[in-house]
Amino acid sequence: MKKLMALSLALLMTLSLAACGSGSSGDVSEDGTFTPTKTITWTCTSSAGGGSDIFSRKIADIMSNEDMVNGQTIVISNETDGAGEVGRNKIATMTTNADYNLLTFNSGDLMPMVTNTANRSSNFRILAIMAVDKQLLFSCGTATGKTDYAKAGGDLTDFAAAIEAAKAGTHIVIGGSKGDDIATYDALLEELGLTEDQMGYITYDSTGDAITAALGGNLDFVISKPASASQYVESGDLTPVLALSNERFTGNLADAPTLSEIGDYENVEVPVWRGVAAPAAMSDAAVEFWTEALQKVSETQAWNDEYLVPNQLISQYMNSTDATAYVSEYEADYMASNGLS
Repeated sequence: MKKLMALSLALLMTLSLAACGSGSSGDVSEDGTFTPTKTITWTCTSSAGGGSDIFSRKIADIMSNEDMVNGQTIVISNETDGAGEVGRNKIATMTTNADYNLLTFNSGDLMPMVTNTANRSSNFRILAIMAVDKQLLFSCGTATGKTDYAKAGGDLTDFAAAIEAAKAGTHIVIGGSKGDDIATYDALLEELGLTEDQMGYITYDSTGDAITAALGGNLDFVISKPASASQYVESGDLTPVLALSNERFTGNLADAPTLSEIGDYENVEVPVWRGVAAPAAMSDAAVEFWTEALQKVSETQAWNDEYLVPNQLISQYMNSTDATAYVSEYEADYMASNGLS
């Protein structure tokens, strides 16, 4: 009897552990499909209000409104410690509940990650690429300027004047987020033939934080994608002064000239791909579920009308297989061009 009771207890413990293990990574049925049955956590390594945050919340809203996640809640977690590297590393190394964790992962996240850490895109499951973004320079003429250029009476609506002022010895201050914003600034500086001492850059945790600094008069110009800046353009707080693109934007950004229009320069653009990743431990079934859900999002009217069109992004959905190959190639090219191994 004692042996029978011990055997029964051992069997019960084994079944309990198996049940816990199956719930730790996801709910995969016998036919190999995944269906979420609990809260999903979406990590965004940028502050609330920035372009990455807007991207994350819009997808989460569409998934919930279109009943794509089996009625489960999606919680956005903004984790900016270590310029976002702490949050990205948490996702890369996660083993528990891997099927229930998503990560906003853009080119602007990848560049500093491979430069400053040992993490690579292969440390994640790349679920999809959703769109391509571009940037502009904005000024805030309504703020009481605290910079050298503003105090000297510099025209904040004319970037050509700012270039000449920088060449003449007046320090110009540009602000923006990390990653692709810095890469765009570097490309702009190289094309203009200026140094950081002439036209400096201040890095913020998100574009939203940089815009706040501009509104406070602490910057001459701020780099932003349309998504983060559009509401401030509508309110008249920000003025688009330079399209960092090969062509002008449209709508309320149409007045911003390209670089080639204001001087003898080549246009500067650093397109930003916006994607979604997950822990490396995510199951194949969950990867299939999420990449298909993200494709459904990309096909909705809401995605087009409420995100792509007003924020002037280019639609570019890639499924997990294609996105993984694209990101791997992008990473290899970036590392090679920057002498990284």
